[in-house]
Amino acid sequence: MKSTLFEIQERFDNDVERFSNLETGQISTVDATLSLELLTQAAGACCPNAKQVLDLGCGAGNYSLKLLELIPDFDSTLIDLSQPMLNKAKERISEVSEGKITTIQTDFLSMELPENTFDIVVTGAALHHLRTDEEWEKVFSKIYKSLKKGGCFWISDLILHDNPAINQLMWKRYSNYLENIGGKEYRENVFAYIEKEDTPRSVMYQLDLMKKIGFSYIDVLHKNSNFSVFGGIK
Repeated sequence: MKSTLFEIQERFDNDVERFSNLETGQISTVDATLSLELLTQAAGACCPNAKQVLDLGCGAGNYSLKLLELIPDFDSTLIDLSQPMLNKAKERISEVSEGKITTIQTDFLSMELPENTFDIVVTGAALHHLRTDEEWEKVFSKIYKSLKKGGCFWISDLILHDNPAINQLMWKRYSNYLENIGGKEYRENVFAYIEKEDTPRSVMYQLDLMKKIGFSYIDVLHKNSNFSVFGGIK
C-alpha cells in the first residue's frame, strides 16, 4: 500500500527545517545543487522577463529563491501539501522579493490553476507522488493550460528507466551513492520511503506526455542515475 496524501503531508510537516537547507535537506538527491542551478538558469534564460511564477510542491522555497537571484521580484504562486512548508517558503521569499506571494495548500490533482497566466512553472522532487497514467496526464494538462504562450515548465525529479536492465543498473548506482554518504541503514531508509510514497516515471514517458499535450519544445538538461532535469516551452 502506498502512502496516502495525508501521510505524505504529515512527513513533510515535520521536516521543514531540513528542507530549508539544500546542502543537508537534499543529500539523498544525486546532483541536487547542480539540478537546482540548471533548472532555474534554464527558466531564466527562456523567460528572462517573467512576472508570474508557479512553484509546484514548493517545499521550503528553494527553487523560487534560486530563481529570484536571476529574475527579481516576480509574483510567486506556491503550492504544496504542507502548510508549514508553505509558511516557511513565504517567509524566506518575502525577505528577498517585493513581489506578491500567494500560497495554496492542496494536492496536484485537486489544484485549480488559472489559464494562460504563468510565465514559468517549476517543480522539484514532487511529481513522483503521482500514481496512474490518468493522474499524470491530468496534472500535466493543467500545467500546460496555466502557462502563457512561450512560457516554460521545468522539472527536477526522481525517475525510472524504461529498459529493465538500465533501470536495474541505475538503481544499483543510486544504492551505492546512498550507502557511500550515509551507510546501509540510511540507504535502506531512503529506499523504504521511496517504495512507500513514490511512483516515478521515466524521462521519456514524461517528455512523450508533454509532446502529446502540446509543448512546442522539450529538452533534457541533465540526467544522472535516478535523477533528471528536463522540461519544455509552450
